[in-house]
Amino acid sequence: MPIDKKKLTKEMLKKASQCKTAEELIALAKAEGFEITKAEAEAYLTELENIELDKAELENVAGGGKHNTEMSGKINAKLYG
Repeated sequence: MPIDKKKLTKEMLKKASQCKTAEELIALAKAEGFEITKAEAEAYLTELENIELDKAELENVAGGGKHNTEMSGKINAKLYG
C-alpha cells in the first residue's frame, strides 16, 4: 500500500534516508505505523539514493518551512516521480 505522503515528517524522511537495506526500512516503517512490502522498500531506497534535498527542501517536504507551492511540487516530483 502506498504511503500517505501527508503523514511523513522530516524526521521520518531523515531516518529513512539512513536505512541501508530494505529490511531496515521495513522495520522503520513498521515502527512508525506503516506497512510496506520488500519491493516498495527497495523502490523507496532507490528513490532516496537519487535525491539530495537541502535543508530548506527537506523542511518544506515535512511542512516545517514556509509553504512554497512551487518548491513543494518540485520536491514531490523528486520523491515520487
